[in-house]
Amino acid sequence: MIVQALQQVLSETECSVDSEFIERRTGIGARSIFKKALEKCGMKHDDTLIEKLMKRGSLIYNNLVEYEILFEGTVDLLEELKGKIRIALATMSTRRLIEMSLQRSGLSTYFEVVLSADDVVNPKPDPEIFLKCAEQLQLRSEDCVVIEDSIFGVKAARKAGIKCIAVATGSYSPEELKSAGADLVVESVNSKEEILDFLFQRYV
Repeated sequence: MIVQALQQVLSETECSVDSEFIERRTGIGARSIFKKALEKCGMKHDDTLIEKLMKRGSLIYNNLVEYEILFEGTVDLLEELKGKIRIALATMSTRRLIEMSLQRSGLSTYFEVVLSADDVVNPKPDPEIFLKCAEQLQLRSEDCVVIEDSIFGVKAARKAGIKCIAVATGSYSPEELKSAGADLVVESVNSKEEILDFLFQRYV
C-alpha cells in the first residue's frame, strides 16, 4: 500500500520510479523517499513541495488502509508479550496514518508509547526515534530490544546501542539484515519461540 500510494503521487509529478526503489527505502519514511525519488528523477524540490506530496500521499493511503492485512502471527506474539515486557511502536509513518492503522487493526492497546515520523527530526537509520522510545519508557537502551524489517531500522537500533531482531518479511534478505547488524534474524513474526527465546534469554 505504501509503494502504491507513493508511486501514484510521484507519477502525478511526472517522476517515475519502480517498486523496488521504494521498497528498498521503506523504513526511512515517506518524506525521505519522496526527496530521494525526486533527486533520482533530476527534479528540484523544497519543503513546500514535499509537504504537498505528503498530504496527497496520506489521502491516497487513507483510501487503501481499509485493505490492510496484518502479518500472520502478529497478534499472537503481542498477546504473548503483553504484561511481560513494556512495548512501544517506533514508525516512520506519519502520526495520522499510524493512528488510523492502529484503530482499524485493534492493536493500539498493546503499545504504551507510539512514536511516528512527526515526533523526530531525523529518520532512520538515525537512532533518534529508538532513543526517544527508550526515554519515554524510562528504560536504558541496553535493556531494550528492537524488532525491525529494514536495514535502516537495524542500523538505527545498533547506533542506539539496542539489540535487534530482524524479521525477513520486508524487501531485505536474511543475509542483508544480518550484515546490517541484526543480533537475530527470523523468517517472520510467526517464529514466536525464537523471538521469545531471545527476548527472555531462555536459551541460557
